[in-house]
Amino acid sequence: MCKIKNLEEKKLVVLQVLPELNQGGVELGTTEIASELQKRGIENYVASAGGRMEHILERLKVQHFTLPLKTKNILKMYINSWRLSSLIKKHGITVVHARSRAPAWSAYWAAKRCGVHFVTTFHGTYGLGPWGIKKIYNKIMTYGERVIAISNHIKEHIIKNYGTDEQKIRLIARCVNMENFNVETTSAERLIKFLEENQIPEEKPLITLIGRLTNWKGQKLLIEALSKIKDKDFHCILIGDDQGRTKYSEELREMINKFGMDDRYTFVRHVSDVPAAMMVSDIVLSTSIEPEAFGRIAIEGQAMGRVVIASNIGGSKETVIDGVTGRLFESGNADDLAEKISWALQLSTEEREKIGAAAIKNVKEHFTKQIMCDKTIKVYEELINQ
Repeated sequence: MCKIKNLEEKKLVVLQVLPELNQGGVELGTTEIASELQKRGIENYVASAGGRMEHILERLKVQHFTLPLKTKNILKMYINSWRLSSLIKKHGITVVHARSRAPAWSAYWAAKRCGVHFVTTFHGTYGLGPWGIKKIYNKIMTYGERVIAISNHIKEHIIKNYGTDEQKIRLIARCVNMENFNVETTSAERLIKFLEENQIPEEKPLITLIGRLTNWKGQKLLIEALSKIKDKDFHCILIGDDQGRTKYSEELREMINKFGMDDRYTFVRHVSDVPAAMMVSDIVLSTSIEPEAFGRIAIEGQAMGRVVIASNIGGSKETVIDGVTGRLFESGNADDLAEKISWALQLSTEEREKIGAAAIKNVKEHFTKQIMCDKTIKVYEELINQ
């Protein structure tokens, strides 16, 4: 066992471990925690295979260790554990926080070898595989002394499928960075730029669905729902990359053409200014036909004061207050989705503003970056001081 002097002194030094640093919720959460730790003067590090978001850590002056942590090769995972052990010993790390399964195995072996604290964040339900065979691989995410669940939906999933002791689970919802998703600081110039760059008609009510083009995100369900209210005035923006699933994106276009609505849709592959895309929208949608682990789009839409309509499954049930900050529709039900969209399109300006104000208040009270960071660091300190 490596001896860590900082453990004896109860000094908090954190190492976050994840597969890579490309765009995504896991990566964003990692950089947000790194930023807050740095702000508080707490020594911290990140290990991953690297990626586009490394520059954020550089700007924060948080040291990043580039290791092949994305690998699922058991031998390479074991070698990675020794590399992590070396880093733990060299930098006096006292808490290792793993955010994904493959690197979590390496991090767990390293933390156990060095006798330091081990925390995990359960970011998704993870496929169980035929006959639940993948549970063995997934279970590493329950090995943390504390297991962070990003929603009640995930917490219930952990207890039901892995028999994890509820006492060691900490519910810490994902968040919105209110500095970025802020109605007051999203300028008219940014809105105009988004509309013009994507040739979107600004005179029509805009309905926006953001999410990669894949069946479970519910694009087909939305197209079917909108075909039922085609007599109403609206334009739909589908934002998301098909990530090589060209057959699926072609099917969406064929479906739109079949309903005779080609001029009612705009496909946008990638948007760098999501707050502006939401701000120009009258309705922000989350139409997933499978449960979202949390559903960041629903809280980002609320942060921008938009009317949010989301499926009544998964994390959305915990973030959208039905009838107050938006509406929940019956998952997979195109008729109910069409009805909820019709309701939103008919709202008066006063009603829309009231819902928008309630939505922003909901996010500020429950889903800010500061709340998420405070709760996560409290978990670290809980372990160090026990």
